[in-house]
Amino acid sequence: MSFSERILTWYAKHKRALPWRETKNPYVIWLSEIILQQTRVEQGMPYFFKFLENYPNVTKFAEAEEPEILRLWQGLGYYSRARNMHKASKQVLDRHKGEFPTDYQSLLALPGVGEYTAAAISSFSSNQGYAVLDGNVFRVLSRYFGIDEPINSSSGKKLFSKLAQEMLDQDHPGEYNQAIMDFGALQCKPKSPNCEECVMRLDCKAYEEGLVDKLPVKLKGKKSRDRYFHYFIIEKEGSILMSQRSEGDVWANLFEFPMIESDRELNVAELVQLEEYRINFGENVPKMIKGQVKHILSHQNIFARFYSLDMDNGELAKKSFWNYFLLEKLDTLAKHKLISSFVEHYF
Repeated sequence: MSFSERILTWYAKHKRALPWRETKNPYVIWLSEIILQQTRVEQGMPYFFKFLENYPNVTKFAEAEEPEILRLWQGLGYYSRARNMHKASKQVLDRHKGEFPTDYQSLLALPGVGEYTAAAISSFSSNQGYAVLDGNVFRVLSRYFGIDEPINSSSGKKLFSKLAQEMLDQDHPGEYNQAIMDFGALQCKPKSPNCEECVMRLDCKAYEEGLVDKLPVKLKGKKSRDRYFHYFIIEKEGSILMSQRSEGDVWANLFEFPMIESDRELNVAELVQLEEYRINFGENVPKMIKGQVKHILSHQNIFARFYSLDMDNGELAKKSFWNYFLLEKLDTLAKHKLISSFVEHYF
């Protein structure tokens, strides 16, 4: 049997039962693909159902307000995905009269849709012959063919893209794409794959040469930088002070508590000496209520501490983007993961 035939034979026995595989609707497939970018299936599944319930079609999605979308997205991270989905849905209404496209080039023109996502939607919804190339596919091809070219190098991406297209079953591209991704996720796993029971092992170069744990090769990214955030919980007559992030920020338009960033870890005595602290909060001394929490973003390590602050002495020098919200309305505000996790345990 050929490479693709063996992958499809394995898939027939082991494929995962996933709700978005029960439809050819490109809108539903698009929802699942964007939600599952950089997200595990188990984590993304509840979000998929939540978004489909609130926005059963692309028109409903386009008509929604961004804060509402961000609130539903809360906890998934990479919020640019949600913003791009909103832009894409509006573009579908404007350019495609509300009919979600299925052809590769039209999909590629949508905000937030790259080559992988366009290939996935076009092949799953209308069986177009475009090979998907995600982490699972990179791993399967790298190991099977014994390729040590870094998968995140420009030359590596070209090499694997060409190879993936060559391996694609042109008669069943949608099913094959699902199959090779499942094979990578379930059989050819990143760590401790069960090679002894693998249907591909007899022709697998990595298995033959003892390189399974060495492939695929990936170039190291740039070093992450450390940032230190100090959040202040300020309550007043059943309300709490919240700050809204500005446009262009990684957490644009999301809500958090008033915050001061320092260039290193500070204790309370050092914190109250900062000019920014004195300008905003005067002589009031904060009380730490949550020790250091580490939150990891792409190329950033955020070390956050949370303090309660009673503004008994003097007036608060409130910034324009700080506003009080009723505590009972706190759940309606879209917050990033660092804040939503704190709120869930503190309030």
